[in-house]
Amino acid sequence: MFLFCGLLGAQTAADNPQLASTKAFYDQIKQNILKSADKLPEDRYGFAPTAGIRTYGQLLAHVADGQYILCGVAKDGKMQMKGVEKSATTKAEIVAALNEAFAFCDSVYAGLTDATSVATVPWFGQQRTKLSVLAFNTAHTFEHYGNLVTYMRMNGAVPPSSEPRK
Repeated sequence: MFLFCGLLGAQTAADNPQLASTKAFYDQIKQNILKSADKLPEDRYGFAPTAGIRTYGQLLAHVADGQYILCGVAKDGKMQMKGVEKSATTKAEIVAALNEAFAFCDSVYAGLTDATSVATVPWFGQQRTKLSVLAFNTAHTFEHYGNLVTYMRMNGAVPPSSEPRK
């Protein structure tokens, strides 16, 4: 199973076990998404199993947007709207946007501790803890990774989570 042994800002995982546990799942899905971005060639980024749903590239760009929106809420209660899904069209642009978006989320995690992650932020007319918004971000990202897995399988690619462990 995936273990977390890194630092959260100046605090260690032992100092912030709740934040570290939540970040471990985020780190896991972040790696699967970034590896997924490399799995299909650019000419397959326009693939969609049926008309009217997001393409492979649009799903990846949507995940990038989600990092800004949800981690922005966790940071200071404000969604950051970057419009990656509307503006990034090439594989290079989408991969760059994903890396930047995940770096933004990484900085939000680095700025929190268990104590500060319980502060509440506005969430669709309610108040939620920063940690719960970060957990929602991870769940949202896993949801779309599931979509990406289907797209990869339909294109003959083995998803990162199904690759043999080294």
